[in-house]
Amino acid sequence: MQSMRNLLVGAIFGAVVTLGVSALAAPGNEAPDALPLDHLRVFSSIFGVIKGQYVEPVDDVDLLDNAIRGMLSGLDPHSAYLVEEDYKELREGTTGEFGGLGIEVGMENGFVKVISPIDDTPAKRAGIEAGDLIVRLDDKPVKGMTLNDAVQIMRGEPGSEITLTVMRDGTDKPLKITIVRDVIKVVSVRGRVLEEGYLYLRIAQFQVRTTADLLERVQALRDEMEGSLKGMVLDLRNNPGGVLDAAVAISDAFLTDGLVVYTQGREEASRQDYHAGPDDIIDGAPLVVLVNEGSASASEIVAGALQDRKRALIMGFATFGKGSVQSVIPISDDGAAIKLTTARYYTPSGRSIQAEGIEPDIALSRVKLTALDESDIGALKERDLEGHLTNGDEEEAQARDEEEPADGDKDGSLAERDYALGEALNLLKGLHIMQARRGE
Repeated sequence: MQSMRNLLVGAIFGAVVTLGVSALAAPGNEAPDALPLDHLRVFSSIFGVIKGQYVEPVDDVDLLDNAIRGMLSGLDPHSAYLVEEDYKELREGTTGEFGGLGIEVGMENGFVKVISPIDDTPAKRAGIEAGDLIVRLDDKPVKGMTLNDAVQIMRGEPGSEITLTVMRDGTDKPLKITIVRDVIKVVSVRGRVLEEGYLYLRIAQFQVRTTADLLERVQALRDEMEGSLKGMVLDLRNNPGGVLDAAVAISDAFLTDGLVVYTQGREEASRQDYHAGPDDIIDGAPLVVLVNEGSASASEIVAGALQDRKRALIMGFATFGKGSVQSVIPISDDGAAIKLTTARYYTPSGRSIQAEGIEPDIALSRVKLTALDESDIGALKERDLEGHLTNGDEEEAQARDEEEPADGDKDGSLAERDYALGEALNLLKGLHIMQARRGE
């Protein structure tokens, strides 16, 4: 997969973005290797051939820019050359306000693959799904385009339309989906009370304000509840990542001490450790984290930290597997920079997530539940048998039968709307019951 680019304005998200590194230098104090002069002569010769024989005149700066792009793109899927506009968009990407479609994409087999649609964006509302392969942009085939070419076509003025032709698993023919471009203001944290005592928090992306937003939302929801907090679901599904500091802070919000994550580059001295402080914002209440294949980068840091530290149960599907750190290094006064992979990150137990992802503690199946019509046939019970014995408290039993349906019926509708969330809520209830029985 070539690159993860956010089409909100083309901002590129990684596990970490370190802005403002001021020098391009060899790691540590090592002397640089001698330059391969033979290859430089080949480069110079090819440059001259292109200048002299290409069918149209080519600007020297354009040729050199393309060479730099190729040099970086050949390293890994996430290193890139950022011209002034790209660099500006990347910095804007951490604030949560963009313009465009609202999808995180990469390349697969020559097509644009949707990593995940972003919550409450035109792409999400239009029905774009994680895993979709985009094969045409309006009338233009994607095959043969670079990812940057496709990104440029998908950008546009708010209010303008673009039709994506997508291939989707389980469909027999391509789907045509028309999306109206818009200015996107991504709300990184949403939440609600699922049932009395049980909270649901959804993080769409890790941005600069994500931690503050989460703290405020949790406090507001706890103020709404009449009783004590019994458990919380943290939803990181289709969260493509974002800012490392936000991922560390969100992990810290549920941990009281110890290592959250560490990064390791080429040199032993380059290791950086990130630790948790003393406070748990939900006071040790059971925590379930939902993840899927669209959970990447910073999402995997949080899931891995909470899993390794035995603070949460991870439920869902194996995550994307992006475990590398990108640093953004300015290289000129005209606003250009390079985004360079400089380290891998590791969970507290020393696991590298790169190309592996986080395996959930509880794996879910891809199912959709449909409620049965219970009016067709009722379950036969002892009390339905002719001449059955009573339990000695027939009046109380009759009163229970006449009560309104229990909250469990609400769980059924939740499971129909969102099977994974319904399973997470059921798991939280079980954990709370066990804690109560043990007197915790």
